[in-house]
Amino acid sequence: METTQITPEGSGTAPLRAVALVCSLRPSPSRSSSQLLAQQTLDALAEHGVSGEAIRVADHDVKPGVEIDMGEGDAWPGIRESVLGSDILILATPIWLGHPSSIAQRVLERLDAELSESDDQGRPLTYGKVAAVCVVGNEDGAHKVSADLFQALNDVGFSLAPGAVTYWVGEAMQSTDYQDLDTTPDATASTTKALAANAVHLARLLKGAVYSSP
Repeated sequence: METTQITPEGSGTAPLRAVALVCSLRPSPSRSSSQLLAQQTLDALAEHGVSGEAIRVADHDVKPGVEIDMGEGDAWPGIRESVLGSDILILATPIWLGHPSSIAQRVLERLDAELSESDDQGRPLTYGKVAAVCVVGNEDGAHKVSADLFQALNDVGFSLAPGAVTYWVGEAMQSTDYQDLDTTPDATASTTKALAANAVHLARLLKGAVYSSP
């Protein structure tokens, strides 16, 4: 049986933009394994012609809450503008006590406000955007953390390509950080490249054919 691959007009060459929200608990200029893996992911996306930036969330006063703007001094509206102006969102987090960082949780809570926002066809503004995840830690838990983030990101309207997570976890009860490794492990490097390729493929498809209104 012959099959025909359908590619939306213009989607294969459409320019794409990515933003990585780095949810390290440490503000700049502290070194961060989450920042490193996020940047490596942006670099892998750049190989597919995707431009992008990394935002260290701890550098900004993101207020707690579930509104798009929590008032005076809230830095989230500016970060949100970068998210909505991008086609691919990368959420990078360390593992703390078996969970995503508290900053990652705050980002998800602020993204919850997108459930109340829609375009002129009634679709959430996050429809047509792709999300992926970076996880680092020196204990087990990358699959659990990515599962938590996948569910939340999908709930607020982002699409997930196959293999939407890249991660590194060190030996349990040891103190080695990802940023302290002499070289990037082959398994992590190849997973990052696969994440980038799949995310770009899906983002280009959605760029050419956005989901219909509910």
